[in-house]
Amino acid sequence: MKIRECAKLIKEETSKIFVGKDDQISLILMAVFVGGHVLLDDLPGSGKTTLVKTLSKALGCGFRRIQFTPDLMPSDITGMTVFDQKSGEFRHVKGPIFTNVLLADEINRAIPRTQSALLEAMEEEQVTIDNDTYALPKPFFVLATQNPVERESTFMLPWAQMDRFFVRLSLGFPDKEEEKRILSSLGDEVDLSVVNAVTGPEQLLEMREEIRGVHVSEFVKQYIVDLVQATRHDPDLESGASPRGSIFLYQGGKSLAAMNGRDYVVPEDIAQIFLPVLSHRVRLSSAAQYAKRSSEDVLSAILNKTPVPPEGSERFDAEGKK
Repeated sequence: MKIRECAKLIKEETSKIFVGKDDQISLILMAVFVGGHVLLDDLPGSGKTTLVKTLSKALGCGFRRIQFTPDLMPSDITGMTVFDQKSGEFRHVKGPIFTNVLLADEINRAIPRTQSALLEAMEEEQVTIDNDTYALPKPFFVLATQNPVERESTFMLPWAQMDRFFVRLSLGFPDKEEEKRILSSLGDEVDLSVVNAVTGPEQLLEMREEIRGVHVSEFVKQYIVDLVQATRHDPDLESGASPRGSIFLYQGGKSLAAMNGRDYVVPEDIAQIFLPVLSHRVRLSSAAQYAKRSSEDVLSAILNKTPVPPEGSERFDAEGKK
């Protein structure tokens, strides 16, 4: 199945339950198709959990949900070693992280130690339990939700963990028409049984390989580097994006191009994902915080003033080779 067709079908299945937010769903699929993790950061009741559960059903992959709470322990996520009285031996009990799609619901309600239990899994697709390392099912990705950090009983995610999320998105509230549609379709109950699986683990891995073959010209690569380098020299940013930001822009551009039916990346692909990929990877300076500027404000200014490659160059390298 072509990636463009697959994305279209997944959106159609998702729309049976979740109303609107087509742009955000496209960005989630863009990350998922390359094995990236997604952080949905929004107020309670905005539909974050419903969207993740619906997308997981449409993706046709193994799914587990963990409700993060202040008393959740790392072993509740990864698993633990227990003593089997019948056999007289110790055995490993694997936790809910052993799945394809892990919904980490309200992830910032857990203490930082528990949040950090996901670090190894998100980076290396494996977990270590009592010095024994276990590979996670492939593909594996975390779709996490969190409430704003100023809300009661929330903890900030560790900086290292924030950097491992491919994109951070906010859904926002629906408009009038969307909210009327929500009442008409979901006023009584959310019936996920109407959502059909469009793909599965093997197909997602095949699409990941196909995306790797999408062409990125030297001009577009330079555009990515210029954008990320600009974040490291902007006076409104105390800390710019890490090299992982460049890599994710590169991979995300490829994924978005494939979703649009192209085998090459255009500068518009990079510009479209620039804010959601980098907004959580930069730190505002004290002056910018005092001026009440957001990371999105600063990144938008960088995007607007960074020269765009000449039209048509995205298909060819400097030597004229595709």
